[in-house]
Amino acid sequence: MFETIAFYTFSFLTILAFAITVTTKNVLYAMSSLAGGMIIISGMFFLLNADFLGVVQIIVYTGAVIALYAFAMIFFDSTKDIVETKTGKTFFILTVLSSVMLVLILTIPMASGQVEALYPIHEGVGNAQDVGMVLFTKYLVPFEVAAVMLLVAMIGGIIMAGKKMDKNLTEIKENEE
Repeated sequence: MFETIAFYTFSFLTILAFAITVTTKNVLYAMSSLAGGMIIISGMFFLLNADFLGVVQIIVYTGAVIALYAFAMIFFDSTKDIVETKTGKTFFILTVLSSVMLVLILTIPMASGQVEALYPIHEGVGNAQDVGMVLFTKYLVPFEVAAVMLLVAMIGGIIMAGKKMDKNLTEIKENEE
């Protein structure tokens, strides 16, 4: 019962976060909701007892989104549209509610004592080793294809950023003359 409620809550929050990412016009809001969505997805991994994948989700994908966040702040003048408003009370209430929900999601299964494994457990092998065995045997080719695609995307991003910087430098030099 608990897992069902947590799954639907995480699903709703994930869809909401990614909908904000797609529909907002402010780059900072889009990046913030993207990072939040990635963290919520890691909560789904924790529900499935895939601790290693949950931590990898947080570190790798959310870290990549934060790096993207920094580059977005550098390349776009996104702070010009931000107007600070005093929403401290609303923010405090949302923070308290989300913290209570997170604590309940993590402690209720442990307190009930009815935690069951959703995947086969090999004796003497930890979660990370289990994932490694499956990843480097059954899913080796898709894993390497994904790595090559990420490398190509990174190189393309560097090339595009370099071209934009060259264009901006020539505009600055023309304006100085």
